[in-house]
Amino acid sequence: MVEKFRPASVPPPGGPYSAGVRSGNPLFLAAPGPFDAQGLRLGEDFAGQVRAVFDSLERVAREAGTSRKNATRMDARPSTPNYFDEFNAVMAECVSEPRPARTSIPAAD
Repeated sequence: MVEKFRPASVPPPGGPYSAGVRSGNPLFLAAPGPFDAQGLRLGEDFAGQVRAVFDSLERVAREAGTSRKNATRMDARPSTPNYFDEFNAVMAECVSEPRPARTSIPAAD
């Protein structure tokens, strides 16, 4: 059985996918982007937008009865490699040890 999760405080996905799904024990989350439930952009700068995404991921995880602290795998796709240092700094603030394994690929050059 597949369960779906998306609290009202998280915007609906921008395509045909779920904010969070669980099949058995693993929970899979999709980052919604830096938007509130009404679709308005959050964060004054890149770091603020990354924090907003981590906050949304935490809300979806909590609705599923867990926390992003239990994440074991993560993908990061900043729009350019120039953002990786800033992304890493925010991730270090938002994700505690043991940190998940991560793949990082720029979304575009």
